[in-house]
Amino acid sequence: MDNQQSTATPDADEAIMGREIIRVEPYSTYLERWNAPTAAVARGAGLVFVSGMPPFDPETGEIVDGSIERQTELVLEQMKTCLETAGSSMDQILKVNVFCSSADLFRASNEVYRRYFPDQLPPRIFVVVPEWTGRFDIEVDCVALA
Repeated sequence: MDNQQSTATPDADEAIMGREIIRVEPYSTYLERWNAPTAAVARGAGLVFVSGMPPFDPETGEIVDGSIERQTELVLEQMKTCLETAGSSMDQILKVNVFCSSADLFRASNEVYRRYFPDQLPPRIFVVVPEWTGRFDIEVDCVALA
């Protein structure tokens, strides 16, 4: 997306500790708009940590309440953008956590998930979450090499 940019904003203590919070636009703004108390990405100690996010419409910032396939595609594209903004990539992922609203969505979400990891699937967990704070079905976070 053309409107994505990064703004690294470590304060003095964070710089000493080696932690860097990275803004990933438009997603950091969308998280703020939804009052989510999180950063999109943090980098430190040679690792990149990408926060789980709802499936945002990349143009409007609204949460997409569509098919699980579309939601999975959106959250994985968001994760990919976050990793690339932090100087990493999907093939540098060490661990993925998938949170989903129903085990019934496992197969359909996996069909999309596999397209993002054509060579080697990273370790992951698939957790069914009984209740969300919004109308969406999937959220994915990860840890990757910087």
